[in-house]
Amino acid sequence: MPTKSTTTFESSLRKLDVPCTVTAVDAFADALEEAIEPPAVGVALDIDGISLDDADVTCSPSTGELTGAKTGVTPAALGVAAHGSLVLQSSADGTEPVSLYPPRHVAVIRESDIVPDVRDALDWLDGEFDDGRRSAVFATGVSATGDMGALVEGVHGPADVRVIVVEGR
Repeated sequence: MPTKSTTTFESSLRKLDVPCTVTAVDAFADALEEAIEPPAVGVALDIDGISLDDADVTCSPSTGELTGAKTGVTPAALGVAAHGSLVLQSSADGTEPVSLYPPRHVAVIRESDIVPDVRDALDWLDGEFDDGRRSAVFATGVSATGDMGALVEGVHGPADVRVIVVEGR
């Protein structure tokens, strides 16, 4: 049974037109297959029982593979339920380019990493910053800008975002 934060997170994502799939570990491969458009590149997810090795996702992509990818798959450090936001941290594996460059981003998050609001996320970030991890961005929905007049999506990042929540983790 989904937690209150998970239910709120799903609702917030729906308002942003961001598809969200809540899945058990044993059904993750099917959820990922439905979410990606090949070719796909990814970053290790670090969730027990889940690996991108069995999926059609190239981990540690070359520049050419990243450039040609239609989907990037990355972990999200946190989900902010009230806004449907994702907290993405940079990593040596390339989380930033993999989440930003391909036209579709699939963020994978543990259900236990969904917090109710921004205050909870900032409290969590305090600990991360204290531990020396100082790079994190809040991403809410697809990339969009209205700098030049009409709203344009996908200018500074993905035009299509999908979220997979892994239950019980």
